[in-house]
Amino acid sequence: MFSKLRTTLAALLAVCAIAGAASAETLINGAGATFPYPIYSKWFSEYAKVDKSVKFNYQSIGSGGGIKQITAQTVDFGASDKFLTDAELKAAPGKLIHIPTVMGAVVVTYNVPGVPTGLKLTAEDVSGIYLGQITMWNDARIANDNPGVKLPAKPIIVVHRSDGSGTTAIFTDYLSNVSPDWKAKVGMGASVKWPTGLGGKGNEGVAGQVKSTNYTIGYVELAYAFENKLPFATLKNRDGHFVVPSIKSTSAAAAGAAKHMPADYRISLVNQPGKDAYPIAGFTWLLVYEHQKDAAKGKKIVEFLKWELKHGQKMAAALLYAPLPDSVVKMVQKTVAGIK
Repeated sequence: MFSKLRTTLAALLAVCAIAGAASAETLINGAGATFPYPIYSKWFSEYAKVDKSVKFNYQSIGSGGGIKQITAQTVDFGASDKFLTDAELKAAPGKLIHIPTVMGAVVVTYNVPGVPTGLKLTAEDVSGIYLGQITMWNDARIANDNPGVKLPAKPIIVVHRSDGSGTTAIFTDYLSNVSPDWKAKVGMGASVKWPTGLGGKGNEGVAGQVKSTNYTIGYVELAYAFENKLPFATLKNRDGHFVVPSIKSTSAAAAGAAKHMPADYRISLVNQPGKDAYPIAGFTWLLVYEHQKDAAKGKKIVEFLKWELKHGQKMAAALLYAPLPDSVVKMVQKTVAGIK
């Protein structure tokens, strides 16, 4: 009898210990951009080894969804590749801060049998394809920049994002910068009325559509093209040079902008000057409230952000993101210190 009671008591104590450990863990929920999902997943996994008392739960639902959820305060942080407008900031119940985390390249990817990576495309080619004005792969405007490449007489199948997307915001910002026609007819934003094409949800959805369908063209963050073994285009930049998307060319795009970084970090990196600058690049941001509703969670978020700026940046290149320029890191560290 005594032995049975002792066993029962031990079991109860074990349950209490497990419950106590679980309650000690701080769960921090976030949602938003698919663009930085690979690097955020890495960071959250690595940080769990640094601070075992905190767990991050991040839903990769697109920048539009992240903005909505952080505005509604249903998550502890949002994530977006599109910086918020003044109206969007005003709609938030408190002061939202943009925390730039890394930089990435949006690549034009395609699936054309027999055509390897590196197809040269000009701004006119890309905007013409997405406007529905260039409809065949062997169009003279594409062929002229790619001598020796056997382009098929096949219709171009355009793929774009179907959800509210920061990747789309960067891509359409670029198109609006390089094409007056696009700017007048379509414009820029996380969600636009596409003149042509099929929709895919998330960077994953667009990459999947392009990979599974011949003669397609799409746009995704560089890491998704590599992960899916998809070829991607070399784009002609503002200075007239064809540039391969890479960490180096993304950093080159940010070099000038970093010298004039606004205090709120809302800045575009598309179509920047410079011989080596890749033309479709952008920052991605975490969105956090300056004054945290839950002080304990706020403290954990600040500790994570400090770690990310000091240690996480070193992990960016391996996942094909460009780390923040040193001058920007110093600025952000001061901003993070002000989150309460």
